[in-house]
Amino acid sequence: MRPALEVSQLSRSFAGRTVLRDVSLQVGAGEVVSIVGPSGSGKSTLLDILTGSLAPDAGAVSFADGGERPFAYMPQRDVLLPWRSILDNAGVGLEVAGLRRREARERAARLFAPFGLAGTERMLPRQLSGGMRQRVSFLRTVVQGKRTLLLDEPFGALDAITRDELQRWLIGMWEGSRWSILLITHDIREAMRMSDRVLVLAASPGRVVGEVAVTRDIPRKEGFLRDARVGELEEHIHQLLRG
Repeated sequence: MRPALEVSQLSRSFAGRTVLRDVSLQVGAGEVVSIVGPSGSGKSTLLDILTGSLAPDAGAVSFADGGERPFAYMPQRDVLLPWRSILDNAGVGLEVAGLRRREARERAARLFAPFGLAGTERMLPRQLSGGMRQRVSFLRTVVQGKRTLLLDEPFGALDAITRDELQRWLIGMWEGSRWSILLITHDIREAMRMSDRVLVLAASPGRVVGEVAVTRDIPRKEGFLRDARVGELEEHIHQLLRG
């Protein structure tokens, strides 16, 4: 089966400084792959290339679905429009894609109950907690109907308790839908919890220096993070980052 996302030998430089060098990776159908790396490892540059806002100097990107925009992208901040209702915010991506507002609202409204957002449709963003705003942002991402999702540190701005809650929630949502997800995160524990595989980027220049297969050997279940093997894999990632 063709990978949902395939990156082949991407390189990119700015003003003579190489930010990414020969980065290759794959995300299989229904797989969650995380990328961790220090500041300066090129995570943001890689995402800019994947979303098409930046061209690489060398290499190629391909999506199994093809088409003009075969993925949905969720940025780190929720960037909800403060003057729009939550329902209108959830459908704004569909409007940008060409749907009329009424149709966009109807399509988005179907997901409010499954996403735990029922009753918030007429509220404004300032009336929601940070965790609920991130749910709206994720709904706005998946309502576009794409099977491949690019998530840029979606919980990085949240407190630890809310982040834990939303990680559990997102795992449950993924288990019901099996999207193909590339997750950018600075949190190694989040990467371990959320992913089938974790790719490690080193800095100067950004390059893949290792891969950790998580769920291949450790079934994800209650108490997953307390498994001694998870601690061993986390230490291996730390070693790759230090080395």
